[in-house]
Amino acid sequence: MKLGFLVDLALCIGCKACEVVCKSENSVPLSMWRLRVKYVDSGVFPEVKRAFTPLRCNHCDNAPCQRVCPVSALHYLDNGIVNVDKTRCIGCAACVLACPYGAIYIDPISNTADKCTFCAHRVEAGLAPSCVVVCPTEANVFGDLDEPTSKISQYIAANKSTRVRKPEKGTLPKHFYTQAGDINLNPLASNRIEGYNLFNRIGHLDHVGGH
Repeated sequence: MKLGFLVDLALCIGCKACEVVCKSENSVPLSMWRLRVKYVDSGVFPEVKRAFTPLRCNHCDNAPCQRVCPVSALHYLDNGIVNVDKTRCIGCAACVLACPYGAIYIDPISNTADKCTFCAHRVEAGLAPSCVVVCPTEANVFGDLDEPTSKISQYIAANKSTRVRKPEKGTLPKHFYTQAGDINLNPLASNRIEGYNLFNRIGHLDHVGGH
């Protein structure tokens, strides 16, 4: 078994229900996140649009966080989940620096590493991750990548547009996206209008107002 995750960005509406339930399920501190939904605006007014991209641990097959951990607190479960053993973690933050996705943080209360674990405690009990259960549009798909008949395997096979974040890093992520463009997965793909900032806008309004 190799568990993986997929988000159909054509279905994601940016409601952040997954983000909220993740904090509740896993007691994530307010200043931290295991899962966050990134908003990306594109276009020039009035032709503008907003895209949503949920971001979480990619549970890589070649996870740098697992390799770099000096006490094996980051470790693989038999189902492929990259889990965190907080009883072993010494809070050195090597995993935080090693992760190319910014998916790991040091819990300010326990001073140990934490991240998305695909709700390993729920999976062990035969339940789906909380973010999958709460999604109102069923944009989140979770299942066994080694099983050809699983929903996630069929989704990937049917969508040639399936992508992962930062494939050039060689981490072999098990978190996939469909209907994703560069603006969703590449932070450098967004264009900024040169010379336009808040102060220019305020100056423009003052000029229009005659002040």
